[in-house]
This record gives sequence, structure tokens and C-alpha cells, in this order.
Amino acid sequence: MIGRMHHVVIDCPDPSALAAFYSQLLGLPVTYASEDFVVVAVSDRTSGLAFQLAPEHQPPTWPDDAVPQQIHLDVMVDDVDVAAERVLAIGARRLGVGADSVHVYADPAGHPFCLTPRPGWAPPIGS
Repeated sequence: MIGRMHHVVIDCPDPSALAAFYSQLLGLPVTYASEDFVVVAVSDRTSGLAFQLAPEHQPPTWPDDAVPQQIHLDVMVDDVDVAAERVLAIGARRLGVGADSVHVYADPAGHPFCLTPRPGWAPPIGS
């Protein structure tokens, strides 16, 4: 092993706003915040998602590849329909349905993410 995963860093025009969205989506706190870099993680001693200021950020245009998606997250949920209502309420935008009937949304900065049904081997989301 050479190293260990730290943060997945996502470029965006407003790190605080996008971190607040993912904090609500994933039920995790904001553990670090500066003017141009914000982290959402289990604690301030764990790795997580980081949001980095990119003033010239161009949101992906999925499914059109004029601006590629660059990165996307798969978010496991117990009930896709219930989760869909909740992500829309916190600022997501529905993009459509991808492969295998996965529901695709955009976060407030335009990054695609998928709501995927929890597989049988995974514990329920609330546990």
C-alpha cells in the first residue's frame, strides 16, 4: 500500500452551500470550513467529501456529454421514491433515469449523483 484515501474533493462555485446539501443528504456534519474549502465527514478525524472553490466551474450536462460529468456519487437508499422527494426538497434537480433504472439527480452545483436501492447484503440505512 502506498497511501490511504483521504477526501474525495469536488470543485464547485460555493463550497459552503454544496457542503450543506451533502451534509443533509448523507446525515454527516461539516467538520472543517474555510472560505474556499469545506469538508463533510463522520468526524473531524475521518476522511469524507470535500468541496473546493472553483469560480469558473462548469456544471456537467448529463446525459449530454458536452460537459462531461467528471465525477458522480452513488447514494444507497432504502426507498428510492422516498429518497427522491427528500433530495428534491433540499435542492437537488432530477436529471432522469440511467442504466438499471437508477434515478439520476444533480446537486445544487450541477454534479450528477444517483439514488440506488440498498442491496440485500447492506444493513438498512437508518441503522
